[in-house]
Amino acid sequence: MNKKKLQSEQTKKKVADAARALFIQKGYKATSIEDIVKATGCSAGNIYYHFQSKEGLFLYLIEEWNREWEETWVRQEPIYTTTIDKLRGLGEHLAHDQLNHPLTKAADEFFNNAEKASAAEERMTEMVNGYLDFNRQLLQQGVERGEFEQKDTASLAIILDSLLVGLSQHSRKLTIDETLALYRLAMDVFLYGIVRAPG
Repeated sequence: MNKKKLQSEQTKKKVADAARALFIQKGYKATSIEDIVKATGCSAGNIYYHFQSKEGLFLYLIEEWNREWEETWVRQEPIYTTTIDKLRGLGEHLAHDQLNHPLTKAADEFFNNAEKASAAEERMTEMVNGYLDFNRQLLQQGVERGEFEQKDTASLAIILDSLLVGLSQHSRKLTIDETLALYRLAMDVFLYGIVRAPG
C-alpha cells in the first residue's frame, strides 16, 4: 500500500473511531458532522470524502459491527452439531450481541429515523437481504440434513428475521437472563409451534 493510500485509510479509521465514540455517547441524532470534525481535527470535506454523509458514516459502522458479528459466529458455529442447535445458538448469540453492543441504542435511533437518503436506503436493503440470505442458507441446511420439512425457506427466512428483529426491540429493558429465556422460547416456537399435539 502506498503512503497516500495508507494515510487515507488511517484518516478513515480515525474518523470512524471518533464517530463511533460520539454516537455511543450522544446518540445518532445528537451527533453532528461538526462534532466529528472537532473530535478528529479533520475537515468536514475529508469526512464527506470518505463517507459521503453522516448516514454513510453510521452505515459503515453498522457494516463493521456486522463483520465482527459474522467473524464471531463463524468461530462459534462449529460447536453446534445440528441445525436446530445452530438456530438456538444463533438466538443466544444475537441476544448477547444486541444487549451488549455499545452502538445498539444509536442503531435503534438510526433505523427508526424516517428521513434517509436513497443511497442509505439502498445500503440498508442490501444489509437486510444479507440477513435474509444468511437465514435462508441456515434453514436450507436443515432441510438438506433432513431436520426440517421441505418448505419455502425464503419465506421462513423472512419470518425468522421478523421474529429476531421484534425480539431485539422487546428485550431492550430486560436483564440478560430474561432476554436469553425470551430468545430460547422464540426459537422453540419457531421450530415447533404452539399447537398441542392431538390426543
